[in-house]
Amino acid sequence: MGASKEILEFLHYHPLSSREEIGLGIAFVGSDATLKREIAAGVKDGEIVVTGKARATRYSLSPQTHLLTPLNLDTYFEKDIDQRQVQTSFNFNLIRELLPQVQLFTSEELQVLESLQAEFRNHVNEMSDNEYRKEMERLGIDLSWKSSQIEGNTYSLLETERLLRESKTADGKTKEEAVMLLNHKDALRFILDNPDYLQTLTLSHIEDIHTLLTKELSVDKGIRHRRVGITGTNYHPLDNEFQIREAMQDMCDLINSRVDVFEKALLALLLLSYIQAFSDGNKRTARITSNAILIANGYCPLSFRTVDSVDYKKAMLIFYEQNNLYAFKQIFIDQFHFAVETYF
Repeated sequence: MGASKEILEFLHYHPLSSREEIGLGIAFVGSDATLKREIAAGVKDGEIVVTGKARATRYSLSPQTHLLTPLNLDTYFEKDIDQRQVQTSFNFNLIRELLPQVQLFTSEELQVLESLQAEFRNHVNEMSDNEYRKEMERLGIDLSWKSSQIEGNTYSLLETERLLRESKTADGKTKEEAVMLLNHKDALRFILDNPDYLQTLTLSHIEDIHTLLTKELSVDKGIRHRRVGITGTNYHPLDNEFQIREAMQDMCDLINSRVDVFEKALLALLLLSYIQAFSDGNKRTARITSNAILIANGYCPLSFRTVDSVDYKKAMLIFYEQNNLYAFKQIFIDQFHFAVETYF
């Protein structure tokens, strides 16, 4: 057993704390010796790293624990946007130094995901090409609807199905909402027609996906060269085009260096949203790119159909503000399970 959840959560928000500061911060009721043993257990398990000696000893979370320790989202978002203690600027160390050291999924989580993937492969092997295409079309309708709903689109799932199958728009909706959904359909068709397109991730291919998703919408094409704000957070993405391109290339290098396909897909979902390389359409591009990686490697794509839009946004915001991906990883695992069991 490592350190308690309370100690780990305190150190997440208060790195380089002394033992006394930890005890006061979590209102520890036991003896100092007991607290010392708990911290030592966290150090032994690799959750906590120690700097300094004697009275100058300070404790922080290891990169693995900082990125993956569960944080209480309800408590976190009870605080007003201006009361939350956040990292307001882009973390340059995240992609180059922290994430390369970290295994995103536990061995137990990987065992579950790989078992589901084996189930998916068995089912697909029994399908004809036409049956496979029909299931992908069904998944694609759900993905187009949910991905657009997360961005504020008001089409219902039934209205989305009618639009994508019969090209019939819904009454009382804007043209832009229909275009957003139809663009998802085009992007997914492109990925299915070119399944190896994102076998190796490149900046130019990501830009191609973004272009498909924002066609005929009032969205600037290519890497942005001006500031962009994100509703609901004080996190500010990079605003220098050169640095954005550099971050995107670092992201591509990191993802391409990973062997595990689940890690590749999760990193694409998180980092394309975090970097915010485009003036709009970043999360849509992230979801399609992540699915393109899964498809390129013969893995089941995700529709995100059952994810709550608010939960999705909260999980993304806590990654922006704390670089903690635990909540979003749970969404990924849950949605992979749903996709395998629902579509194939």
